[in-house]
Amino acid sequence: MENSIGKMLAITSFGESHGPCVGVVIDGCPAGLPVSGADIQSEVNRRRAGGSSASTSRLEKDKVEILSGVSNGFTTGAPVCLLIRNEDVDDAAYEEIRSKLRPGHADYPAYVKYGGFNDWRGGGKFSGRMTATFVMAGAIAKKLLAVIGVEIIAHTAEIGGIAAEAMSYQEIKKKATKDSLCCADPKASQAMTELINRTKESGDSLGGVIEGIALNVPVGLGEPLFDNLDGDLAKALFAIPAVKGVEFGAGFAAARKKGSENNDPFIIKDGKIMTGTNNAGGILGGMSNGMPLIVRVAVKPVSSIGIEQQTVDIEKMKETVIKVGGRHDVCIVPRAVPVVEAMMAVTLCDFAMRAGLIPRVIR
Repeated sequence: MENSIGKMLAITSFGESHGPCVGVVIDGCPAGLPVSGADIQSEVNRRRAGGSSASTSRLEKDKVEILSGVSNGFTTGAPVCLLIRNEDVDDAAYEEIRSKLRPGHADYPAYVKYGGFNDWRGGGKFSGRMTATFVMAGAIAKKLLAVIGVEIIAHTAEIGGIAAEAMSYQEIKKKATKDSLCCADPKASQAMTELINRTKESGDSLGGVIEGIALNVPVGLGEPLFDNLDGDLAKALFAIPAVKGVEFGAGFAAARKKGSENNDPFIIKDGKIMTGTNNAGGILGGMSNGMPLIVRVAVKPVSSIGIEQQTVDIEKMKETVIKVGGRHDVCIVPRAVPVVEAMMAVTLCDFAMRAGLIPRVIR
């Protein structure tokens, strides 16, 4: 079951980067939810390549097909199966380096784990291509969360050390969705774009930071001790290839604060209990506390680069060099923004269903 996540709302991802298709099965989706292909397609389109100079030249149509679980525009209660066919596939660049381990990729552990039978084309199931399946599942989860008023948005907070200025949620929502890098700060976005272009010319790559925000999260989501909300969110976010770090609220900065600085004082506002600050990032004791849920995700630089690197030819058991060809992103951060939203949505939706807040039939 390593390809599945969730309990009440469980998703199973299938397919490979250069196989016939990639897809997802969503089990446990309530009946009666209005769903159209356009609802899912609009989310998938946000992840597609071609939106900025940072993205790959592999231009898949990413046309979503609904195979089951939806009839006459509503979910039926049966498992929802969604599929995208791989059409713009080119194995040639991978055939040339098939036996050479690509630095930064999962080639070596996958080769050992699966006895050499792993799909080496584009990384197989370890490819970022698989995140298209996460986004499809996230589109359904977002619609379910909307039933209880939960809203999720993510944005590019940093690329290559260039950080966006902090701003309100409403500003982020208004500006980030219109920016090619999903950055709400126009000046930072311009500087990021210039850096991306220079890096592309040199054959290298960049990483960055994505911030995810969830509003109107009900108090008490999470099942401590071991199914805590931040733990399961981190697990879901770490399923995104290239994610190397996850922090909530003040995150690692909390380690450098005093208790008097880090504690969030409780207040009453408009008849509701809330906190004056949000260093906890909306989670206390593994449960949501009603404040905005704030998570930041560190994304490493793309591993496939056009610079010669040292490696090993695993068939010859000989040290050699490799220069990765093919079509690759310079920076995946902008395309990963909707993926972060999707995994947040899937996790929060699962916990909301476990808490009985989302009914089995939507009316």
